[in-house]
Amino acid sequence: MKIAVAKGDGIGPEIMDAVLDIFTANGVDLQYEFVDMGKWVFDKGFSNGMTPQAQQTIEDLGILFKGPMETPKGKGVKSVNVTARKTWNTYANNRTFKTLHGVDTVFSKAGIPIDMTIVRENIEDTYGGIEHMITQDVALSRRFITRPGSMQVIRYAFEMARKTGAKRITCGHKANIMKLTDGLFLEVFYEVAKEYPELEADDKIVDDLAMQLVVRP
Repeated sequence: MKIAVAKGDGIGPEIMDAVLDIFTANGVDLQYEFVDMGKWVFDKGFSNGMTPQAQQTIEDLGILFKGPMETPKGKGVKSVNVTARKTWNTYANNRTFKTLHGVDTVFSKAGIPIDMTIVRENIEDTYGGIEHMITQDVALSRRFITRPGSMQVIRYAFEMARKTGAKRITCGHKANIMKLTDGLFLEVFYEVAKEYPELEADDKIVDDLAMQLVVRP
């Protein structure tokens, strides 16, 4: 299998080379097509942070393995990461946390096994990056939550839970304050949950959820 590889900015090339060395040492059967993508490409005049050849290669191969992309804080170029997400509708961000044998943690020492995946919506909400200055002293950011966008990421999470044998899926939200936007997301969550009766579905306000992930994961 051949995949596209973008080494990225900053420490990206260094850590990417190390990871590819690990792949080679472990006999991972992959071929790499290196592509130009990152802030350094943006600085050369490519508005989306990648060359046309890079975009075509990524779309042809269907898989991109990338290093960190630099995004200046406050001002400067727009995020290459967000641009890429919107370009290819990569709406789900997965982060898996699992106990590894031989790696000691607070939880493993207490005999508590960890096996969870966080699925984050990746292109809506404030990640839309739609903002402007109303006056010199007032900045406005628009927050979009749509039913189709919520539906696709929530259904993805339920499908992942089903395939991995998970028994429970929790929706983290702030619908107690953002009643319309997060309220819509929560509404769609329970609509989709009806299609997966074998899974226990519940929800938690994100403040509480963050605490529970630390106190009793």
